[in-house]
Amino acid sequence: MRILERIRAYYMTPKEEKQPEKTVPVTGIVNEDAQALRTLFGETSDLELKSVTLEIKDGAVSVLVACVEGLCDKELTAVSITGRIAQALPTDDNRDLLDVLKRDIITCSDIKTFRTINEAAVFMMSGHVCVFLHGYKTALAVGAQGYAYRSVDEPQTEVLQRGSREGFSEPIKVNQTLLRRRLKTTDLTFEPMQIGKKAKTDIALCYLRSVVSREQLAMLRERLERVELDLPFTSGCLVEYIDEGRSLFNGVGVTERPDVAGAKLCEGKIAVMVDGTPSVLIVPHLMVENFSTLDDYSDKPYFAAMTRLLKYAAFVISVFLPGVYVALASFSPEFFPGQLLTKITTSISKTPFSAFSEVLLFTFIYEIMREAGLRLPKTLGHAVSIIGGLVIGDTAVSSGFIGAPTLMIVALTVICSYVIPELYAPISLLRFLLIIVGGIWGMWGIMLAMCAMTVDLCSKKSLDVPFMRPISPLDPFGLRDTLIRAPWSVLSRRSA
Repeated sequence: MRILERIRAYYMTPKEEKQPEKTVPVTGIVNEDAQALRTLFGETSDLELKSVTLEIKDGAVSVLVACVEGLCDKELTAVSITGRIAQALPTDDNRDLLDVLKRDIITCSDIKTFRTINEAAVFMMSGHVCVFLHGYKTALAVGAQGYAYRSVDEPQTEVLQRGSREGFSEPIKVNQTLLRRRLKTTDLTFEPMQIGKKAKTDIALCYLRSVVSREQLAMLRERLERVELDLPFTSGCLVEYIDEGRSLFNGVGVTERPDVAGAKLCEGKIAVMVDGTPSVLIVPHLMVENFSTLDDYSDKPYFAAMTRLLKYAAFVISVFLPGVYVALASFSPEFFPGQLLTKITTSISKTPFSAFSEVLLFTFIYEIMREAGLRLPKTLGHAVSIIGGLVIGDTAVSSGFIGAPTLMIVALTVICSYVIPELYAPISLLRFLLIIVGGIWGMWGIMLAMCAMTVDLCSKKSLDVPFMRPISPLDPFGLRDTLIRAPWSVLSRRSA
């Protein structure tokens, strides 16, 4: 009863409303603005505040230069901002002093204005240098980013035989530059946003104005504005907010390649860049896109079509083969050919487990090995391969712990799942589900699970676009780039 009372009290107690952040305006008195910054940042050691004197015709004006150590280029700050202000000659015209400071003295091109200390903190934590002029309630934020970041390198998760070797990096400005180099058109638009209640992480919506759907763009903005994370440290944190629903399959695409992102934008899709991560989200994302790569469009159409069909076959094998094997071995062994049935029966009779237990156990062991190999340092990764290949593979069969047919089924399933790495997560879950269903209800359970998966795929939507398009609903013209890849003379058409 106490537990029920606590649950009832939790849900019946009104939640505390979110308190709006207190806004502190720029006062125009540099000493007070400096104290406001110290109060806002607290006892931190990387806050740098420097007072400079700007000579004018009637005397001198105090200037406060504020930045965060490590996020700004010190040489650029000293030469183009602090040094220029200290060495500026007295002005004789009657122009606004803040305008003179912005246009004639500071030589950096990226200059913005703001009116609150809260905006100053956000700018400073993004690598800007904030300049406060005594007597003015408007201050300047000068772009002088100089933090260290990983250089542009080849993506590790999307390996291509023919194509660019450039991949996105962590800084969002670098990623925008890489995309702009691919799409030299004024239609390309970067729409900035900030998410995160504490981190204020910069993100950018990237799209082509002439082809993007305004309804999809508004829907994406609305979903991103509902993000209530303190620190969205990776783009994957946003997937659950963008892809609403409970499906096993992901309605948000991920890429680390500027050429892939550019191709998707030309199709009318929207890319979401998150500062601090090289993975760019692509929406809407369709099921058929998981079976295509950039190499498909570099090869001949017949070879690309064969590769596509192999990927679809690998998906079916990786999902259904273990469950079907368990269902037939447990309930309908008469469907096996005679010689194969003899070998399977002999193998199962020599092991202490049933076919259901063998497949489930060995699949579970493989997932543990995969997770260990994924998380271990590279210097120790080869140890997992040796243990898996020798001890768990050969030794387990020779000792009679597991049968050779089971080992073959699980190994073939695992290899097929590597053919479509984008679908590895749903494939792994479906594989376990179908093994359990096949071991309990046989082929009837497999058929019911297949129907449930089909309903899930056909009912799912990505930004209000059917996930199984162009298969369901059927679009004959869209099938030119689905199971097969049509020649470029057909692909380049906008309509049938």
